Amino acid sequence: MAGPLSFDPHHTPLTPKGDGLAALRLIRSRKVGPATFHRLLAEHGSAEAALDALPEIARAAGIAGYAPCPAAMAEAELAAGHRAGARLLGWNDPDYPALLRMVAEAPPVLWVRGRLAVLDRLPVAVIGARNASSLGLRMARGMASGLAQEGAAVIAGLARGIDTIAHEAALSTGTIAVMAGGIDMIYPSENAALAESICETGLLVTEQPPGTEPVARHFPTRNRIISGLSRAVVVVEAAHRSGSLITARCALDQGREVMAVPGHPMDARAGGCNALIRDGALLVRNSADVLAALQANATAVEAACPATEPVPERKARVMQPAAVASRLAALGHRPASPPPRCPRKAGRWRSRRRSSPAWVRARPRKTC
Repeated sequence: MAGPLSFDPHHTPLTPKGDGLAALRLIRSRKVGPATFHRLLAEHGSAEAALDALPEIARAAGIAGYAPCPAAMAEAELAAGHRAGARLLGWNDPDYPALLRMVAEAPPVLWVRGRLAVLDRLPVAVIGARNASSLGLRMARGMASGLAQEGAAVIAGLARGIDTIAHEAALSTGTIAVMAGGIDMIYPSENAALAESICETGLLVTEQPPGTEPVARHFPTRNRIISGLSRAVVVVEAAHRSGSLITARCALDQGREVMAVPGHPMDARAGGCNALIRDGALLVRNSADVLAALQANATAVEAACPATEPVPERKARVMQPAAVASRLAALGHRPASPPPRCPRKAGRWRSRRRSSPAWVRARPRKTC
């Protein structure tokens, strides 16, 4: 069971006003998820205008008696976040993580607690199995410690096993824990002390409202935030059906580098990592391999993208890093063009992107 996070009386969170409160009401409204949120925002220009239009949109789709999230409910969520010592970041907030903002279906709001400065460092996710072997735990500790010593911010999901060890190894320099439940509901409960320590040097992040108990459906959506915050995702030890492979697929869809530590072919706990490497992920042995690959990719991207070329404010998809693209191309992949999309191995890397609900998608656009 998740454990509540204690209130920090020295922290004064920012309370959104106007369109910030409207954005919170919009994403908490019935039948509105991240994809629908961004679509409505693009069509109506602001969260307040989208809120005003929601009842008519629902009525046209045959949904009677629809009402958006009441202002009182959003204000109650803000108060609960305040009691937990957390801060709400809206999608348009300047402190919202830049890498995550570029992801399709980025969370419209994030609850955070800790030091936002950790987001300015090189973000690398280190994830893996909950029931990891002693060798896997040792590898995770060395990987996270080496990355942290070189100035990287280690990201994981605060789960048992590999995630816990990665957080502990990077605790002194700052680590980012992405949670499946509310900012005040620590899961697993034995990591409550670790979560408090993370807030001293790093950051807790979640898209769920305060007080939300984590359930099964929250973990895959949590995983897309882990990969979205990261430049690279390193899978240390994972079985074939591990949730870490969901994060790896999200990373590939988002144009992030996917790396994996190989394991013995007869060890089921390494089956997922070995499969990732077989399908084009980069084999890494230590933190030096990870940093070298990221440096090589950064050099290749800079050479391919002149500084004079304008950069769009937001893209639905990010270009696949050069090294991954070349490796997958050697395996027979062909990136779709135009626009550039993430290459996938046929039958293996399938997009998990969800579209807007039919009641929004089928509605005809307004005409002048």
